[in-house]
Amino acid sequence: MVKSELTIIAAVSTNNVIGFNNKLIWNIPNDLKRFKELTLGHSVIMGRKTFESLPNPLPKRRNIIITKNKDYSRDGIEVTSNIEDAIDLCKSDSQPFIIGGGEIYSQTIEIVDKIELTRVFENYKGDAFFPNIPLNKFRLVNEKVNYLDNDIKLKYSFLTYTKK
Repeated sequence: MVKSELTIIAAVSTNNVIGFNNKLIWNIPNDLKRFKELTLGHSVIMGRKTFESLPNPLPKRRNIIITKNKDYSRDGIEVTSNIEDAIDLCKSDSQPFIIGGGEIYSQTIEIVDKIELTRVFENYKGDAFFPNIPLNKFRLVNEKVNYLDNDIKLKYSFLTYTKK
C-alpha cells in the first residue's frame, strides 16, 4: 500500500468565499494551470454540486463523487456516499486531492496532510465558503505572490500548508 498525502486544493477569497451559484467567481488562468499540474494523474474527490459545476469529469484523473443519492451515476466517475469510502478508494494514489466544495472541505480540513491554496486578496459575495485553516495544526511552508493583469490588478498568492 502507498503512503498517501491527502491534499486539499482550493481558490479562496480573503473572506473565505469559494463560489457563488455553483460557479467560480474569478478567472485566474495561472490558478487553473496550477490546479491541472498538481492534480493530473491523481484522484480528485468532490461533492456532487462541485462535480455538476464542471462540464465533464476531469480528464486524466480519477473522479470520485460524494453524494447521498445512491442512484447517482455518470460516465467517467465513481460514486460513494461518504468521505471515508472516497479516501479508501484512493489507497493506491500517492496524493489524492479534495477539490470541493465547501461542505467537503469542512469535513476534511482536520484530516488532510496538505493544503494547496490560492488566496485571492479581495472580498466577494458568495454562497460557498472555505473553512478556517486550523493554524495550530498546519504551518505555511511556501508562498508565491502573483498579480493578474487585466482591467484591474488582482493580487493572489499560491500558499502551501503542511500538517505540523
